[in-house]
Amino acid sequence: MDRLWPFTGRDAELRDVVAAVRPGAAGILVAGPAGVGKTRLVREAVARAAGRRRVVWALGANATRLTPFGAFAGLLDLPVEGAAAVAGMLRHLLRLRPFVLAVDDAHLLDELSAVVLHRVVVRGIAPVVVTVRDPAPAPDVVVALWKDDLLPRLDVAPLDPPTTSSLVARVLDGPVESGSAQRLWALTRGSPLFLRHLLAEEVRTQRLSRRSGLWLWSGDPRVSAELATLVDREIGGLEPPVLDVVDLLALGEPLGLDALTALTSRRAVEEAETRGLVGTDTTAPAPVARLAHPVYGEVRRSAMGMMRARHLRGVLASHLEGTADPIARAVLLLDSDLPPDHDLLLRAAEAATAFHDLPLAERLAHAAAAGGGWRARLAHAATLSWLTRGEAAEAALCDLAGDAPSGPWRARARAYRAGNLLFTLRRLDAADEVLAEALADPDAGAQRPTLEAMGVALDVARGRTGATVARALALLDDDPADQLTRLLATSALAAVGAVTGRLDAVRTAGGAGDAAALQGIPAFGLTDWLVTGLRLAGLPVQAQDVAARLASSAADLPGPARVMGLVLSGHAALAAGRPADALAPLRDAWAGLDGSEHEFRFRCRTLLATAYGLTGRADAARPLLDGLVDTHPAYTLHAPDDLLARAWCVAAEGAVTPAVRLAEDAADLARRQDSPAYEVLAWQTATQLGASAPAASRLEALTRRVEGPRAGAALQHARASCAQDPAALLDAADAWERLGDPVAAGDAAAHASELHRRRGRRGSALSAAARAQGLADRSGARTPALLAAVRPLPLTVRERESAVLAAQGLSNRAIAERLTLSVRTVEGHLYRAGRKLGVSDRAALARLVRTPGSE
Repeated sequence: MDRLWPFTGRDAELRDVVAAVRPGAAGILVAGPAGVGKTRLVREAVARAAGRRRVVWALGANATRLTPFGAFAGLLDLPVEGAAAVAGMLRHLLRLRPFVLAVDDAHLLDELSAVVLHRVVVRGIAPVVVTVRDPAPAPDVVVALWKDDLLPRLDVAPLDPPTTSSLVARVLDGPVESGSAQRLWALTRGSPLFLRHLLAEEVRTQRLSRRSGLWLWSGDPRVSAELATLVDREIGGLEPPVLDVVDLLALGEPLGLDALTALTSRRAVEEAETRGLVGTDTTAPAPVARLAHPVYGEVRRSAMGMMRARHLRGVLASHLEGTADPIARAVLLLDSDLPPDHDLLLRAAEAATAFHDLPLAERLAHAAAAGGGWRARLAHAATLSWLTRGEAAEAALCDLAGDAPSGPWRARARAYRAGNLLFTLRRLDAADEVLAEALADPDAGAQRPTLEAMGVALDVARGRTGATVARALALLDDDPADQLTRLLATSALAAVGAVTGRLDAVRTAGGAGDAAALQGIPAFGLTDWLVTGLRLAGLPVQAQDVAARLASSAADLPGPARVMGLVLSGHAALAAGRPADALAPLRDAWAGLDGSEHEFRFRCRTLLATAYGLTGRADAARPLLDGLVDTHPAYTLHAPDDLLARAWCVAAEGAVTPAVRLAEDAADLARRQDSPAYEVLAWQTATQLGASAPAASRLEALTRRVEGPRAGAALQHARASCAQDPAALLDAADAWERLGDPVAAGDAAAHASELHRRRGRRGSALSAAARAQGLADRSGARTPALLAAVRPLPLTVRERESAVLAAQGLSNRAIAERLTLSVRTVEGHLYRAGRKLGVSDRAALARLVRTPGSE
């Protein structure tokens, strides 16, 4: 972190400055806010353009502002008064020609240094490059440089978010998780100077660390002494009234301009604005004030004494009393010197939960629960569970059930406890026991529908699809006002409808869950089932719409909500046949879930492995394979998806025959657990991998059981493959394109190309291969069928498999184990592959056979 940072994101500006300091040019004035990288830009440009010319540096500074020629200190000893001194300095500079004059921080120049700068420009003595801070007052002769068009002015803006992310990735020598990159930009606003100091501290304290291959920033930033000194120097000494303005905003921005003026004074607010410390937004219905830079708030909060901070928070909380939004006042109240308002804290916790801000909701609910209220204690236990602090939630819920004031409250605590045991602690049997005890309680009263809804959720976890749809619909027909009851019943309906191909049930669940979808964390699980149902039916556009609504609402939140939203986004991209687009959100989510037992980690792993497999990333997929056998009890119905993920990962390694067996195992499992929609996807996968004969007969029966266009398209593909009909395969590619699955469409076109090639139709083979390649470019897929079409080799399937695995460095015995063949058979395949390709050793074979994982 101490090395010189790479120069990035300033290519256009660099070209302008280099051109401005070439021999014969007048120069340029570079303006921009503090820390934006003006000096670094100028140094880079001068180093490139100066050539053999001397570079004369003049440095403006507060310390030399009252010293005549302070900026040129050490260059020449001169009298310190009068025009003769200026003339003497100019004569000395003339003797230095050719040179480039670089003046840094010209807004801080003393009067005589500013005059010298102006004269050098006016007389054309040398090219001049000048930096000034904007906004900041500067000497009149410096302002005249651009006001009088003596020098062109180049305004340098802070780095934008993508450039900031790229810079951080180069400094850290690795990709940065997107949410962390956005947080870094939001705090530093693209200032390379602030970013450098912040990164150094966060890496040193390991709050910014590498997880699952990505750099992830967790926790709140801490201001280093160097950064605090830097900002203090920029802010300057503040008188108490102005300091009050800055500190109130540091603790509670944004604040209404009228409120800030009332709490301080108009003069103090105007002074803070004049000094560039505060900005105002007049586009809102009522003008609001914010600090000019987020770092100012971090520095002031870290420097503020505890007593002062508590007092000022109390002042702000009192001012906000009676406002409609409970969250802002409750957050201030938590750490103020005012007595707690437990009712306000609970309302704020419930509002934060509705916004999916779980870390804040837990903090507020914990404070509210200190008042002993039953509703607050239950809300706190729920947030603990959603934050995967399952054991703490279990202890809290046991206490609640033990001292419940009534039977219904006891029943509700047990319902929450059963959910915590299932979804967070993965203890299905214990959840069954708790729910059975609750259902046997004759005093459950109005909570009985919630208990029954939890029972339906447990049936889904047991893989019981038979009567689940009817039970869930019965609960929803009563139009339960209780949100948990509605979400549990809706999720069960969506889950069973998804895997059984009941598109009507999926749509009913989507409609019933829409009102609750933005009101609680269980809505993420519901949405994942809705996406699954629409994906399995073959309705990718609808799947994307459903996922986008919830994912976008959680995009900027801390904690699990954002990560779950990323999983939904990745799932929707897979549903649309865009595995390359799915990788970014799923990789970010996987890093965010690193070390967690959150239930969505299990979904993320399956979906990420599938995306890696479909894109040919065998190297990245391999570490995920072993984990796919570790399933979550709430996702029993997703078990075929786990096997299909394994199939694509194994295929990416080049072992297509074992991949086909895994797809067939997924179909068999789906049939046994009565999940015909998953069976359709399994047979589609087998067809894409080359095993169409068993797929066609089974898909014909499945088209009569499941709703949606996927089954028909899969049957068309399988029949065309069985008939070895390239024209029919291209028709199948058309069907897949209309459905919205470019991966399957690409494989169908690739199969057509292979058949044309075998029959000696070179032109037709190339045409079909080009179509397959075009579809692959859209989807990012690198499947075995595609690779065989775009790089055809005169090998059988077994010979190609053996050659691909050998090219990866596997021994003959390892290849035999992977393909369940004898070592002698593998030796024969490799011998024949070598003969056909005209090579005699593995190194030469590896050069000819590109493995999918190396694409």
